[in-house]
This record gives sequence, structure tokens and C-alpha cells, in this order.
Amino acid sequence: LLEAIYLLAPLPAWSSNLGARLLKSPKVLLSDTGLAGHLMGVSEARLMDDPTLFGGLLETFATLELKKDATWSRTRPAFYHWHTAKREEVDILLESRDGRLAGIEVKAATAISSEAFRGLRALKASVGERLHRGVVLYSGPHVLPFGDGFFAVPLSALWTL
Repeated sequence: LLEAIYLLAPLPAWSSNLGARLLKSPKVLLSDTGLAGHLMGVSEARLMDDPTLFGGLLETFATLELKKDATWSRTRPAFYHWHTAKREEVDILLESRDGRLAGIEVKAATAISSEAFRGLRALKASVGERLHRGVVLYSGPHVLPFGDGFFAVPLSALWTL
């Protein structure tokens, strides 16, 4: 019911084995990040002081914005998240019908180092050339190349044409 009224948005786990995708746990995103913060009992001051809380809500917000944008995309990608037993993860994984992948990490930081691409590099090692692009969305102002198809991109790019 909560999915039907668009209050919850599941984000399935991705695996190269199509059958295994059904067995892995999805992330469940609450579609309203303001409501999520309220239900968590988080004040604005606590949110600003605790980067973990803010980062989780920002990741949810960015995922939902990307899902909205995908409705008018010619590609119409499927949305997933990716994680391994070694705790390597990518927040958002987009898969086109032809099997190409784009990985997206969301960071609340205003500056990015190559460490922010750790999960994306692990994904690239796992899937090889299927990974078409790797992006870290961050709070800074500039698009920055990080080599081998990886870029840091401002979160504000989600709203600029």
C-alpha cells in the first residue's frame, strides 16, 4: 500500500546474476525526506551536526530526484544499489536495456578525494567495461574528472539543463 501511494520507493539490489537480484535485500526509501527526518526525530541542529544522518537523507533525496529525471530519459534505466560481502558499495546503479551501467555515489562533502570513488572502482573491477560511467554527486561547485570515466559532479547539476 505504501508503494502504491508513492510513500515508499524500493531500490532493489543489483547482481550480474539475474536470479540473485530477487534474493538480495532492497533498500527501502521513504519518498519524503522531510517526513523521514521528522519520523527519525531529527532536529535541524542535529542534522547539521551529524554528517551520517544528513548523508543518508541526502542520498535518498538524490536517488528520488534521479528517478524523477529518468521518467523523461530516452534510456529509461532500471535503478538498483550494489554492495558486496566485503562492504564495497555503490549508492545508485543505473542499468540500461543494453546492459551498460552507470554508478552514482552521493556525498554531502564540499570537497572530494579519490577515496570517494572506492566503491565505484570496486564495481568497475567486478563488471569491467559494462560500467560506462562512475559519478560522485557532491556539494561542491565544479565538475571534476577523476580518470577512467569517473567524475565528481555538483548535486546542483540535477536541476540545471
